Amino acid sequence: MNRPRIFALLAIATAIGASTILISKLSAGDDHSSHFKFQSDSIVLTRSVYVGNASTVTTGETLPLGCPGGPNGSTVVAVPTTTNSTTDVTVPCGVASDNGEFPNLSDSHNVWNNSGSDGSFGVTSPIFLDNLSSDGHLLGTLPIPTNQIVTSFSSKSELALNRSIDGRSLTFMAYQGGPGCGGFPVAPTAPNLLDVSASNTPGVCDLTNPVFTTYPSNPIAPAAYYRAVAEVDGDGHLSVTDGNAYSGDNGRAAIKGANGLYYMVGNDDSGNLSKKQLTTTPSGIALINATGAELLAPGQTPPVPPNIDMIGRLLFGTDKPGKDTNFRGLTIFNNTLYVTKGSGGNGINTVYQVGSQGTLPTGTAAQLANVPISILSGFPNTAASTSTAFPFGIWFANATTLYVCDEGDGTLVTGQIINGQTNVADAQSLATAGLQKWSLVNGTWVMDYVLQDGLSIGVPYSVANYPTALNPATGGCRNIAGRHNHDGTVTVFAITSTLSTNGDQGADPNKLAKVTDVLSATVLPAVQHGDDAARIGHFVTIRSAHAGEVFRGVALAPDDRGDD
Repeated sequence: MNRPRIFALLAIATAIGASTILISKLSAGDDHSSHFKFQSDSIVLTRSVYVGNASTVTTGETLPLGCPGGPNGSTVVAVPTTTNSTTDVTVPCGVASDNGEFPNLSDSHNVWNNSGSDGSFGVTSPIFLDNLSSDGHLLGTLPIPTNQIVTSFSSKSELALNRSIDGRSLTFMAYQGGPGCGGFPVAPTAPNLLDVSASNTPGVCDLTNPVFTTYPSNPIAPAAYYRAVAEVDGDGHLSVTDGNAYSGDNGRAAIKGANGLYYMVGNDDSGNLSKKQLTTTPSGIALINATGAELLAPGQTPPVPPNIDMIGRLLFGTDKPGKDTNFRGLTIFNNTLYVTKGSGGNGINTVYQVGSQGTLPTGTAAQLANVPISILSGFPNTAASTSTAFPFGIWFANATTLYVCDEGDGTLVTGQIINGQTNVADAQSLATAGLQKWSLVNGTWVMDYVLQDGLSIGVPYSVANYPTALNPATGGCRNIAGRHNHDGTVTVFAITSTLSTNGDQGADPNKLAKVTDVLSATVLPAVQHGDDAARIGHFVTIRSAHAGEVFRGVALAPDDRGDD
């Protein structure tokens, strides 16, 4: 791609803000619209299935698709600055090392090997909402139309599922095609598109992002994807609201507040702008103001810079602006927004409160920029946390009890035997990964204990029709949902994280597990014997992903009666 073409695309891109959103109120498949309904007192699981094949990726082709430098090459892009000049940025490209086959028993191909040469690599896949009993029995499945919204199969932080504060709907985030950068036609929304999770959004086009397009075309056409919020009601009706936050990376989670607004978390910027260039180029400034915690109104036209509603700003030390808000989980409790950061080598991995106690952030983009983000007292508060704390999903059982799922550090250890079994988890994960219970004592949160029994952290497990060499092990847990029981206990449902030798651990078949805990307890339950389902403090796997499947989010099912 030459420089004149780049400038032409940039000029046309200024018109993107006029693009309008496609809001659809529809059921997931007309055949089921009059029949599907989530059952009361059940749970819902977000699941995705890989549907690619060998031809999805061609060994030797340029990755990301259309990257202007060609296989293992690079090109220099002239990026406009805020002083009416330009700055040169080198954009590197890679080459596909394998085809598009999912790991199988017939040959040695593995589509996730491509993650080694393409840091943006991903393949889109369909989304399913499984309605389950509390024991994991399938009650029904709601397939989400793939021409409306898709996920990136191996992106482990996507598809968190949250029930609205009024209890009437569920929300998750995924991708919907929008106008390509430079005003090109709307990109397709479909399975088997490449690198969508690292693509630009239509309203924030970073010319240094190596993801130029996501599908083969001649001539090559730029592609961009909204980070969209999907809302599903108790009858399975779907609405989609598009947003321009999280360009270059992914939206992770969304929840609908009692005020009817969506609150979101995610991360952006898969481009090559330096710290200085982020603050001296229009595209860089747009990126650092379109990440972290975000606000979006259902049905609104996708907001564009400078009106993308990012909530608060964090900058610790000398990090790149915008990278300290690499949030993954969120919840709303007592009309207060809480978020977690559990990944990245920058900032502080911990649990944050966003805004004032009892008040959900609202207002203009300028007002939202000044909303304070504060670390909960007692939780990690130093940079050392990036190697010791990995919080993901959170659930307030009450005002003084908080459950936090820690996914572990993702480090795989080989040749280690513990209690006579191979174990691939390191000491950090073995000590703190799993479901942490925290209590508020005299204004400070104190960790009581970590529930791990039954998770078998670090112990590899087999998956039917899956290569033994890639057998995953549970590394910890990610998204969670909790419910109160009538006997003073609570049950928490958790999606497991994994450790493996796979090129992308996010593609590993993982599990849905549940654990029951005594709400008032502050001491780890003693190991018990007997019926697993009846043991306090013991995780029971209630559903396991097959080869080519991943589990992402879990929530209590929506109910037309709402939350009383």
